[in-house]
Amino acid sequence: MKIVFVCTGNTCRSPMAEGICRVLLQERGLSGVECTSCGLAAQPGMPACENAVTAALEYGADIAGHRSRGLTPYLLEDADLFVCMTESHAHLLAQYVPQEKIRLLGGGIPDPYGGDLDVYRRCAESIYKGLQTLMEEDLQA
Repeated sequence: MKIVFVCTGNTCRSPMAEGICRVLLQERGLSGVECTSCGLAAQPGMPACENAVTAALEYGADIAGHRSRGLTPYLLEDADLFVCMTESHAHLLAQYVPQEKIRLLGGGIPDPYGGDLDVYRRCAESIYKGLQTLMEEDLQA
């Protein structure tokens, strides 16, 4: 299974979700699941925000080497599941992929961009909780 986490710039929420998901998959002994991320308005090649790196690391996810990328035709074709951070991301993706391939993480994850470390920590916590639910519902972990 290939999961793509989707946000706006691919420097905060979706890289944290990708990294934390990998940690959870490893902790649960789940193999055969690939994770990646993209942004619907990403400037390619940007690093993850410093606070995102710090907050993700608190969940065991090292995203320091992450570089942003946009949504590509390959991702649209190749992914089994798109996990969006907001309803607007999901709505936009629904123009390109079947609705059954789209999930909203944790009821929606507000953008922490520009916030302090506490804002990013709250975001990472929401992502973590949303990923636990996703795994129970979609990955049967």
